[in-house]
Amino acid sequence: TSAYSSPAKSLGDPGITPLSPSHIGKDSDADDAVEQLFLVVVAIDFGTTSSGYAYSFTKEPECIHVMRRWEGGDPGVSSQKTPTTILLTPERKFHSFGYAARDFYHDLDPTESKHWLYFEKFKMKLHTTGNLTMETDLTAANGKKVKALEIFAYALQFFKEQALKELSDQGGSDFENTEVRWVITVPAIWKQPAKQFMRQAAYKAGMASPENPEQLIIALEPEAASIYCRKLRLHQMIDLSSRAPVNGYSPSDTIGTGFTQAKEHIRRNRQSRTFLVENVIGEIWSELEEGDRYIVVDSGGGTVDMTVHQIRLPEGHLKELYKATGGPYGSLGVDYEFEKLLCKIFGEDFIEQFKIKRPAAWVDLMIAFESRKRAAAPDRTNPLNITLPFSFIDYYKKFRGHSVEHALRKSNVDFVKWSSQGMLRMSPDAMNALFKPTIDQIVQHLSDVFDKPEVTNVKFLFLVGGFAESPLLQQAVQNAFGSRCRVIIPQDVGLTILKGAVLFGLDPAVIKVRRSPLTYGVGVLNRYVEGKHPPEKLLIKDGTRWCTDVFDKFISADQSVALGETVTRSYTPAKPSQLVIVINIYSSEQDNVSFITEAGVKKCGTLRLDLTGTDASVPNRREIKTLMQFGDTEIKAMAIDVATSKSVKVGIDFLNY
Repeated sequence: TSAYSSPAKSLGDPGITPLSPSHIGKDSDADDAVEQLFLVVVAIDFGTTSSGYAYSFTKEPECIHVMRRWEGGDPGVSSQKTPTTILLTPERKFHSFGYAARDFYHDLDPTESKHWLYFEKFKMKLHTTGNLTMETDLTAANGKKVKALEIFAYALQFFKEQALKELSDQGGSDFENTEVRWVITVPAIWKQPAKQFMRQAAYKAGMASPENPEQLIIALEPEAASIYCRKLRLHQMIDLSSRAPVNGYSPSDTIGTGFTQAKEHIRRNRQSRTFLVENVIGEIWSELEEGDRYIVVDSGGGTVDMTVHQIRLPEGHLKELYKATGGPYGSLGVDYEFEKLLCKIFGEDFIEQFKIKRPAAWVDLMIAFESRKRAAAPDRTNPLNITLPFSFIDYYKKFRGHSVEHALRKSNVDFVKWSSQGMLRMSPDAMNALFKPTIDQIVQHLSDVFDKPEVTNVKFLFLVGGFAESPLLQQAVQNAFGSRCRVIIPQDVGLTILKGAVLFGLDPAVIKVRRSPLTYGVGVLNRYVEGKHPPEKLLIKDGTRWCTDVFDKFISADQSVALGETVTRSYTPAKPSQLVIVINIYSSEQDNVSFITEAGVKKCGTLRLDLTGTDASVPNRREIKTLMQFGDTEIKAMAIDVATSKSVKVGIDFLNY
């Protein structure tokens, strides 16, 4: 419908009108679902660049087990996680995931590999697609398209099977899916359709079902990180703001060395894979008082998002103060800059062709870059060497008729040289320049957040996520904000979200208040008031003058909502003789919405209530109660005919309208 035509007029909608006075009832203890008993909580951190899972048995919640070591890890990248890559056979059946997918694809003959479907870094598609639906496609490395829902479901199914197998091997008997509560983490800045999409993919993978949605929790990444950071002990983190020289090092040294020591510590404990989370509040946390604020900056491969939380005592519940913000400023931005640099040296036409004709070699080149990317540091003086795959050198010569060496000489990119061992030799400045645009965006975004009135007096900034391992990012954040708050990095920073997600699954009630990302309401008819209502909204029905398309608000964007909170409104049929009532639910990113025809208002649910078969003793103004309950990433709506107790329920749906 265009912004001008009135949906209600054209449909002759069986309308409703608010019963005055309109009231908001807050029912907190209405229907506390019977808590299901799960034996184990398994959390999956489905990342843009790498993924992993961890679990904990509900009987011993202080032990968090991180998944088994993966075969085929990369040199220079020690990892408990596996790359988020997936390979389908030419018949579009699931073949493999992670290192296995990458290595198998890589070993295929080029004539054969072009028929296989290889996907990597596909999670960003959910963030960047404006109108995500169940039909959205993803493009494989060979250019073929597959439904995104299938790929995500395959990936989740893979993790489900891996985790159940590991649990069964450990327990010596088969572990059933019904005994597991699953937690999947998503970026807080994702829009509602993307969060719902993840849930649908998990249903398709058989982790939970629409009949049993409680078995799956969709957790927000920075919230999970926040929960874990509360448990940190002093030896489990690096405080970038401890200015005093540590062990005789000056602070600039400690950024690197603290990490090396931490890595050594982790390496020694690598075999165990089990992390003890003491059932205490960590030292740093005990310095926080009621009302204190802290920022969690979750910087991953694809997105960076930041959430401002406030402590509520006595239980130390978290309250989200400022709605999650951020953007696509993850470490992928650095890869993209590297690609731009290659285009500058070798020509965009060549790079495009090379990616299509030699996709496996392109993957190889990016892997080589990845391990060097991790070696970048602020005070590095010696150059970084990136091995060019033989087929790159070979294909370039065929394509251009001259050598790679020649291209480098005449490209006037002076800080990238050719070394005789077949490598690109980058000066540290050249490498740092690749990080700069991404890091600048993160720092700029953080500055904007710090300037918001809700964000005064922040005590700590927790830097988490895989990109937080980068000393360049650490230094930039410390330099920019170290004077305003203490910058803290958990030691095994790449696993922070995973462990926090397990803790969240064990005790989902710890997050108490969130900010609603959208404004929700229903479309109603109001009595028409001359001068107040626009004339084009006038509808005359049976001699009554109505104003159509009014957006009756349930909750505004950015308003605080307690999890599980129910908002109630009462309506009455506009026409007493109506036999069916249709209540349409709408959402908008704007706070001040007056009409459902305004730009940006989207329909996201319909409640149809049948009023037939009721006896004549129904009061002439019958009351229809409408409730909306705000859950984790799900919102449920319900309409009740008070006179007959008939009711209908619907989940808010962002993908199918």
